[in-house]
Amino acid sequence: MLGLDRFAPPHCLGSSHGQTRIIREAYFEHPTYVPMVRRAYVLWEELATATGAELLRETGGLMIGAPDSTLVRGARLSAETHGLAHEMLSAAELRQRFLALRPSDEMLAVLEPRAGVLFVKHCITAHLQLARRHGAELRFDEPLERWQPDGTGVRVFTSHGEFTAPQLIVSAGAWVNTLVPGLPMNVERQVQFWFEPKQSPNLFVPERCPIHMWQFDGSRFFYGIPDFGEGLKVAFHHQGESTTPHAVCREVAPGEVEVMRAVLRRFVPGADGPLRAATVCLYTNTPDEHFWIDRPRDFPQVLVASPCSGHGFKFSAVIGEILADLAQNQHPKFDLSLFRAR
Repeated sequence: MLGLDRFAPPHCLGSSHGQTRIIREAYFEHPTYVPMVRRAYVLWEELATATGAELLRETGGLMIGAPDSTLVRGARLSAETHGLAHEMLSAAELRQRFLALRPSDEMLAVLEPRAGVLFVKHCITAHLQLARRHGAELRFDEPLERWQPDGTGVRVFTSHGEFTAPQLIVSAGAWVNTLVPGLPMNVERQVQFWFEPKQSPNLFVPERCPIHMWQFDGSRFFYGIPDFGEGLKVAFHHQGESTTPHAVCREVAPGEVEVMRAVLRRFVPGADGPLRAATVCLYTNTPDEHFWIDRPRDFPQVLVASPCSGHGFKFSAVIGEILADLAQNQHPKFDLSLFRAR
């Protein structure tokens, strides 16, 4: 197997950086994801054992919003559909149990105990280490420039040469539109922030502060990740500007910091301290924000994988397993109908 990357991972130019990513079971986006994320937990544990690295830390997780919000209603549906352990908390109960958080009175929360974080750099390094151990050839700083059918196989051209293979898997994140024309993906600029708590920093440590996602003011979302030594990580989920990976603005403007601070003052006021860091990442969104795992109609030797739209990293282990099965013409273990071309 040959793996090509236009950069040298782990790097900060795509969608897989920023110290941590959330992993959660009570998946508000759709119950179809739950069996996949449960399998991902198993694979992350196996990968951690094989490489001796800490990849996942369970902190518990809160989905917070109005009772009829997409976030709360969807998380509750997934939990009930799949029999996941969870609790429903009122705003008063939430404030009492998690002193750093200040939901408004009409909000409810779904608390799931197995949610937590993945340590991004360690996860990527572990995957690459295990791939090499099993015989993969990995070539970095070698962009795939173009590809073309070669009989029933494919020929790919890079900045360093050309290769032939029976199949091609394109999982290029924000660059996928440049490699597979006609896809409806939209690239969205997102900013991640790390704030030093201005008071009671002990309230933001993982043992006292679960990961938390919020839906507020109708359709606005933001999330927070406890302080693992670099500050509380927070970011908006969607509603960023459309861009391309070549044209994206990598600078974070003071006004963007202030917009984030205004939300913190409402819901996590103790976190509104000095800004430690801010960085830009890219969401690659499908029109319905579900994953895209399918073969182009005219090219059965090509498999396009875009587990994307800002919620894909936690699935990377299980998506790799799914792609390996599909590449070997094996029946996938999961229902992928939600992720077919539509």
